[in-house]
Amino acid sequence: MAPRPHRHLLLLLLPLLFLAGALVGADDLVSELQSLRARSPSGVIHLTDTSVTRFLSAPAARRPYSVLVFFDAASLHSKPDLHLPQLRTEFALLSASFLAHNPGSGDLFFADIEFAESQHSFHQFGVNSLPHVRLIRPEHSTLAGSEQMDQSHFGRLADSMAEFIESRTGLEVGPIVRPPLLSRNQIILLGILFLISIPFGIKRIIEGETLLHDRRVWMSGALFVYFFSVSGGMYGIIRHTPMFLTDRSDPNKLVFFYQGSGMQLGAEGFAVGFLYTLVGLMIAGVTHLLVRVESLQTQRLAMLAVMVIGWWAVRKVIYLDNWKTGYSIHTFWPSSWR
Repeated sequence: MAPRPHRHLLLLLLPLLFLAGALVGADDLVSELQSLRARSPSGVIHLTDTSVTRFLSAPAARRPYSVLVFFDAASLHSKPDLHLPQLRTEFALLSASFLAHNPGSGDLFFADIEFAESQHSFHQFGVNSLPHVRLIRPEHSTLAGSEQMDQSHFGRLADSMAEFIESRTGLEVGPIVRPPLLSRNQIILLGILFLISIPFGIKRIIEGETLLHDRRVWMSGALFVYFFSVSGGMYGIIRHTPMFLTDRSDPNKLVFFYQGSGMQLGAEGFAVGFLYTLVGLMIAGVTHLLVRVESLQTQRLAMLAVMVIGWWAVRKVIYLDNWKTGYSIHTFWPSSWR
């Protein structure tokens, strides 16, 4: 006996009904996440164990979005080597910047999880050290299988985090929107104080009693500019590089020198800047002070000390460059000397 026509129709409709149910469920999760994001000033959604299960452990068909999760622990904010408050602030700037350039987006959300509230979620992700950031994409079937952000992406804070997102999701975060250093009222107050100080400043300039007339100020300023330049201070300000990092293998150990040509820590730059400044000060002392010493023996001893210290400083800089980049400096002699 031939099957009834309505049975064929029912078999065709069942997959469509399942697909429609999955799409409706996905739309519900996206709408709920957008609603939670709208309640946060920075757009960062606070997750607990229950919401992690609902939004991050759902099947891929119901989860067509990616979530960048920042793992936090309020009890560790007092540890300066972890930089958790600073990284949390940069994470909020990243979220707010993405939302400003992509309003109403349902492809990427930013969330945080607090250890004291959601220890089970920390265990599910396999988080055993901080700072820790993970990206959960739709193709990730388990929380532990999500992608962890490498420690190097914390170097330039929000900017390097944005590069990580763009390389992994293909979404454009846009420029990081940072708040101004001074508020409108502070600018007005400074302007009033400046106008009041103009007559007093003019009087001191006429009498020649300002700091600009003191040569020691100019000399100190020149030394500061030189040290600031050779130590990479402007690079650190622009890139927001930290002074040091926490060793991933040993959280109690600090890393002051980062091996790799793509990044330089603040302490590393200051160390190299100190060596450059030391050599420059020794050369200045030899050319301006040592020539005035009458004792020939003192001059020779001072020159010997300058040569030894200078050789040591240059050797340290060359060794650090070779350690970071792998490039070596070779000595080339004139062909006529061979």
